[in-house]
Amino acid sequence: MAKTSAIEKNKRRRKTVANQAAKRAALKAVIMNQELPIEDRFKATLKLASLPRDGSKTRIRNRCEVTGRPRAFYRKLKMSRIALRELGNLGKVPGVVKSSW
Repeated sequence: MAKTSAIEKNKRRRKTVANQAAKRAALKAVIMNQELPIEDRFKATLKLASLPRDGSKTRIRNRCEVTGRPRAFYRKLKMSRIALRELGNLGKVPGVVKSSW
């Protein structure tokens, strides 16, 4: 089995979430509906549990698209503070200028 990077793993999770979103939402609606019998709600719970874990939206992690770093992530730029500083100093990020005083 080939070793995959965290960035690739996260991309794969995003695809899985997109594919499973409608199915998961339907099952959650059945589970939350108090008017349905408890047996039907329990069956829906089991079906939801049998779906792939990576289909859950909470499994996606915001990662820097340059380095893959998961922390200190700027959403607007989709990169970490470290990559932002390096590329900003080189002038490779549009609209970012190094401040000097």
